[in-house]
Amino acid sequence: MADVACDDRPLVFEDLVRWFEKGAKPASEWRVGAEHEKFVFKLGSHDPVPYEPGGIKALLDGLTRFGWTPVFEGENVIALERGMASVSLEPGGQFELSGAPLETIHDICEETGAHLQEVKVVADELGLGFLGLGFTPLWTREQVPVMPKGRYKIMRAYMPKVGSMGLDMMFRTCTVQANLDFGSEADMVAKFRTSLALQPIATALFANSPFKEGKPTGLLSARANVWTDTDPDRTGMLDFVFRDGFGFEAYANYALDVPMYFVKRDGRYIDVAGRSFRDFMAGKLAELPGERPTLKDWADHTTTIFPEVRLKQYLEMRGADSGPWSRLCALPALWMGILYDGASLAAAWDLCKDWDIEDHERLRADVARLGLKAQVGGRSVQDIAKDMLAIAREGLKRRNRLSGGLIDESGYLSELEHIAETGVTPAERLLELYETRWNGDATRVFEDFAY
Repeated sequence: MADVACDDRPLVFEDLVRWFEKGAKPASEWRVGAEHEKFVFKLGSHDPVPYEPGGIKALLDGLTRFGWTPVFEGENVIALERGMASVSLEPGGQFELSGAPLETIHDICEETGAHLQEVKVVADELGLGFLGLGFTPLWTREQVPVMPKGRYKIMRAYMPKVGSMGLDMMFRTCTVQANLDFGSEADMVAKFRTSLALQPIATALFANSPFKEGKPTGLLSARANVWTDTDPDRTGMLDFVFRDGFGFEAYANYALDVPMYFVKRDGRYIDVAGRSFRDFMAGKLAELPGERPTLKDWADHTTTIFPEVRLKQYLEMRGADSGPWSRLCALPALWMGILYDGASLAAAWDLCKDWDIEDHERLRADVARLGLKAQVGGRSVQDIAKDMLAIAREGLKRRNRLSGGLIDESGYLSELEHIAETGVTPAERLLELYETRWNGDATRVFEDFAY
């Protein structure tokens, strides 16, 4: 897509709306993209890993042997690209795979497995390991090294002005996400509403971060709790999504009012934190006097918005703690089973259509503490999760996308179904180990649950 409107005129509101509209695709072209982050640690000491020496930069450099192309910011390697997939580093060195848009969960799982094998080869040479949890179980904020990326410097300065836990979000959390397509504005609205309402159910199923600085926190997802006080301007359950008339225009208006972080020019990040994109469109940014945004600036701005479901030219599911290899495949399977089958989407909406915005906000907070024991609409989250998974399983069966072994995609839900059936979240299993076999030593998670 061109960086500016087609006739080089200044952007107007309709251009911003049209940018979202261009994401619509026929169902035959729908794909799913999976993303996951993981903590990198030093084997033996369990210490966090700096950019260099012998750390994240060496890990990125080492992966180039597998055909990854380095991406630079100044002199620093800050990401890798291979086809439509990328590897990047988060603010505290969390290592992320942003997978290519793929047709099936079988493809997603193959991509994820190949990536984990590649990073393990390089990490073993460097004496490094990987851990998939939603929140670092051990490190203080001060212990976590800062990665050399311009946007993170800007965010680091701005975050403490707008919330008490934004720096924790940046430096001490890891997530697994799934990105899915929509066919039209009406389809986007149906998918957005349903997935946003049910996002806390996914948070409960994937809750996997009960520790902070070596001790239980009383939370099952410390990661989810962090988002409740990161920045109210750009997080949360977006009550307007559930109102009559919601569509691309409403989301564009919301995004316009989310304060900016930066503008990127000639490879440099210009700090405009707290400024208005509306003022930018009017040429009134003091840092860029008279200059107006491009569509690339708009696309960049949409990446700085962090609700539980995010709209770009696709929908991002953002509500799950990172975890082991098996659950990395389960998240896209869950959402594909619900959102890519019309009957499943309708059935899933029936689960949550009567909840009001107070229910959404309360549930979002409650699942971080209570997991599957939380309640909404007179039902337990455990019961809703069982129904949600049954709906997803049927959706995947109807898709009937078979692997080479003639197995459909529904099997990837098995671990989540076990969690829902028992009512015991992954975090509660970690706490049980902490109280018994680990004898109160949370560092054991690095030994027992590393990739």
